Amino acid sequence: MSLVVFESLKQIHCAECRGGPLRRLVREAGVPRCLDCADLGHLVYLPRGDAALTRRAREASSLSAVVVRRHRRRRRYERRGLLVEDAALAHAERACLADAEARARRRERDRARRAAEDVRFTAAFAAEILRLFPGCPPERAQAIAAHASVRGSGRVGRTAAGRALDEQAVSVAVRAAVRHTDTEYDALLMSGVPRFTARARLAPLIDAVLDGWRTAA
Repeated sequence: MSLVVFESLKQIHCAECRGGPLRRLVREAGVPRCLDCADLGHLVYLPRGDAALTRRAREASSLSAVVVRRHRRRRRYERRGLLVEDAALAHAERACLADAEARARRRERDRARRAAEDVRFTAAFAAEILRLFPGCPPERAQAIAAHASVRGSGRVGRTAAGRALDEQAVSVAVRAAVRHTDTEYDALLMSGVPRFTARARLAPLIDAVLDGWRTAA
């Protein structure tokens, strides 16, 4: 069970030494006490953000405390950091520095792996576009696939259906590309035409383009 230290913006003073106002305090028997009076004054503060450093510092410290602050809007306490022994923090920092190079190499390998996966997926997506729309120019198919499959974009190519190369998902991506590239859809939106009205107005033109692409050139 972790010791808990509270951060406060209020004008609170220690019930024992009367020091304050206190930025960080503990509550014992329902009253606030400063860290010195609670025998935690020798600990140093480690803000949250580096999971490896926090884990190692906690493991190396014989005494530690979680620092929390109440979030008024969310009406709950949220973790801000950790209080640990100075020697434990120094030990954790040395350990993190020692394997920083290894972690950097691992991140680079992961980046290269993801990049290769993205290239393969974009090629497969483009191939599926050409299978469904053999009349689509190959460079357009590649451009549509590249746009739809950007990692982290939330576009149709990154959905579960898109990653599975579902025909409907691929068709949705192609239709969206035609809408934005081959029609005045964007201009209509900029002029204040509602989105669904603009789509309905341009549907026949988009259907004509797609029907033409469904036949091999």
